[in-house]
Amino acid sequence: MVEHRSEAGDRSRWSRLARWRRRRAAALRPRLRRLVSWGKPPQLTAGAFGVTIALGTALLWLPASTAEGVAPAFVTALFTATSAVCVTGLIVVDTPGYWSGFGEGLVLALIQVGGLGIMSLATVLSLLVTRRLRLAMQVRAGSETRSLTLGEVRQLVTGIVLVSAACEAVLAAVLSVRLWAGYGEPAGRALHLGVFHAVSAFNNAGFALYSDSLERFATDPWITVPVAVGVVAGGLGFPVWVELWRHARRRREQHHWSLHAKLTLATTAVLLVVGFAAFLLLEWDNPKTMGPLDVPGKLLTAFFQAVMPRTAGFNTLPFGDMHSQTLFVTDMLMFVGGGSAGTAGGIKVTTFALLAFIIYTNIRGESSVHIAGRRLSTGVAEQAITVLTLAIGLVFLSTFCLLVLTTFALDRILFEAVSAFSTVGLSTGITADLPPAGELILVFLMFTGRIGPITLASALALRTRVRRFELPDERPIVG
Repeated sequence: MVEHRSEAGDRSRWSRLARWRRRRAAALRPRLRRLVSWGKPPQLTAGAFGVTIALGTALLWLPASTAEGVAPAFVTALFTATSAVCVTGLIVVDTPGYWSGFGEGLVLALIQVGGLGIMSLATVLSLLVTRRLRLAMQVRAGSETRSLTLGEVRQLVTGIVLVSAACEAVLAAVLSVRLWAGYGEPAGRALHLGVFHAVSAFNNAGFALYSDSLERFATDPWITVPVAVGVVAGGLGFPVWVELWRHARRRREQHHWSLHAKLTLATTAVLLVVGFAAFLLLEWDNPKTMGPLDVPGKLLTAFFQAVMPRTAGFNTLPFGDMHSQTLFVTDMLMFVGGGSAGTAGGIKVTTFALLAFIIYTNIRGESSVHIAGRRLSTGVAEQAITVLTLAIGLVFLSTFCLLVLTTFALDRILFEAVSAFSTVGLSTGITADLPPAGELILVFLMFTGRIGPITLASALALRTRVRRFELPDERPIVG
């Protein structure tokens, strides 16, 4: 009898707890809906990153952050904090020589916060957009799934943190063991280097604790291959990770891949092959880059440099000594970037793939875009075109301003501008020689390039405005 009452009491307590959770979720739902309504995502995203950059700048501005114990210039602290939070990797001072251990720790913390923040915000916004679009096509009576619940957001962020920590831990272990066993680094120093470069690689940041980035490891596959794999993993995005996990668990069953995953994986593979072939052919005989290497070394360095324009700023070859043709190919790869809802930047591989299908459809004279058995909505096509147009305009305008302020050649200036906007971090070596005004332009590019595509795409998808009337049609001459 006592046991029966105890079980009944437990069920009653669980029932009350469930009712309390439902009431709490119902109370929070209107607030969350207002939070993600038009205008809020751009403001919140920009505000969060702005506050983080401001805090990082203030801490890096302290004398304790530098190796000499002297407060750095404000623009130097601002540039470094922005580059770390936006996981770019461009630097105006030598990271291992200029910053103290405290300063390096701050840079690492800012990279981690920026990378996790980017993935979390982008994933939550992409889920919100998906649900809005799904509801627009399939209305369900009484459905309340328009807005994300607090529990779903918490589960998403928790999953992102756990996956990121697991990937970074594995990568850090491989790098630490290699540096300790293969290069004679003390255990503590090897662990420090391994953790720093693992976090920097997975978050596509490109910060290195070597003055030559990773050039000294150009022909060491135990260093370059794990770093490249970490860069690709971080750049795929959390939604693709989830689908890969589901596919691995259901190998005996037929797994339905989403259009986003298909475009991301296929376009990533194509760009990696194109980049590998371009670096190999264009730099094969260059005496300042691949020329002195043997065939395996050339293949390895070509593969590594083909991965890095996905928005990770490591390099095993000096970009300042590369041919102009190679720089131009790298510009295009950097501008495309990596996957959505990941740590990569650029206009994203999905945007690039959608634009290719849109062009192909227009050439064929068809009225709607069809991809892999799915029809692309008009709104998504317009968003892709808008993102591309604004990105090109911003890069061109910034390049022009930098040309006015400096005496560097166009190919060098364009390379820096695209690298900053796409949050890549690769450089021809002129970043530190830019005037303060030029550094501030790059700061603006890094900040805008980091939050711009995310907030712009989500804002365009979430905003709906009905026109009260339509004007008469007219077709101006195009072309």
